[in-house]
Parts: sequence; structure tokens; C-alpha cells
Amino acid sequence: MKNKKSTSGFVSIIGRPNVGKSTLLNHIIGEKIVITSDKPQTTRNRIQGIHNIPEGQIVFIDTPGIHEGRSRLNRSMVDVARSAISGVDLLLLVVDATGKADEAFVADILKKVTTPVVLVLNKIDLISEKNKILEKISAWSALFPFKEIVPISAGSGDGVEHLVSVITGYLPEGPAM
Repeated sequence: MKNKKSTSGFVSIIGRPNVGKSTLLNHIIGEKIVITSDKPQTTRNRIQGIHNIPEGQIVFIDTPGIHEGRSRLNRSMVDVARSAISGVDLLLLVVDATGKADEAFVADILKKVTTPVVLVLNKIDLISEKNKILEKISAWSALFPFKEIVPISAGSGDGVEHLVSVITGYLPEGPAM
């Protein structure tokens, strides 16, 4: 019998407030480990969730939404989110599929990133014309050399299993943590 290689690694989930980062993590983990709300900035600290798969283990780091914080608390939360960009094996940049491709945001957040970045185009269930999803993918791909762009609906779970398989492909070989 041939031994399968095990992979494990750290994956940061970053993005603006209310794009579905925590909902995505809860769906992947299979239980509500992160509070979700329509209110921006519900997540205020890094929250880790571990997902065991036959191929290995993924440690996800959920972060506060990245925005222009004016108060000390908001600036602190943004600092927490930005610090999660380094020292991981993969970044998931989660964006709202119903919004426009945001060149300034991508340039600001990813300008010095050397870690592979997968764009997660979330909330595709809110787009009635499915050909519009292809237009969104095209617009976002023009902004940054994303390793992959994966359309999902974190709320319904559509595409999340495929996203996990994509993530696994970018993790280094190694035993579970």
C-alpha cells in the first residue's frame, strides 16, 4: 500500500468587514466557533479554527475586517488583521461578489505579500445572473496575480468543499500540528 503524503499549514482569512469571513470559517469547521452578525466588526481578535481532513490539517485564522479605523479600537483590530498576513502558508482574501473589484484595497493589502493568495468570491448566491460571476472573476483577476479565484456561498456552503481542496493543494508537506 502506498503512503499518502500528509499536508498541514496555516491559512489566514482576510477581507473587509461583513464579507463572510467568519461564516466561511464556521462552515468549514462544521460548528459555530465564531460569532457572526450583520453588524460590522463583530470579530475583534484573531480566532483560530482547526480543520482535520484525510490529507492533513488546516489551521485557519479568522481576522477582523480590514477598514479605515478612526477609533483606537478599530485601528487595533485592523492591526490584528494586517499582522495575520505574514507567517502563514496561504492567504484567503474574501470579497463580496455583489460589490465591485476594489483596486485600492487590493493594492493596499497585498502590496508586499509574498505568500500565495487565493481570492474567495463570496455571496455568489446573491447574484441572479450567473454570467455576472464570470465578469466579477475577470475584474478581480486584473488587479492581482491571485493563485486561484474560487466563487462560493459561505452561507449555503456552495463551493466551500471545492475551496478546501484548493487550499490543501497549497499547504506544505508535514504532519498535523
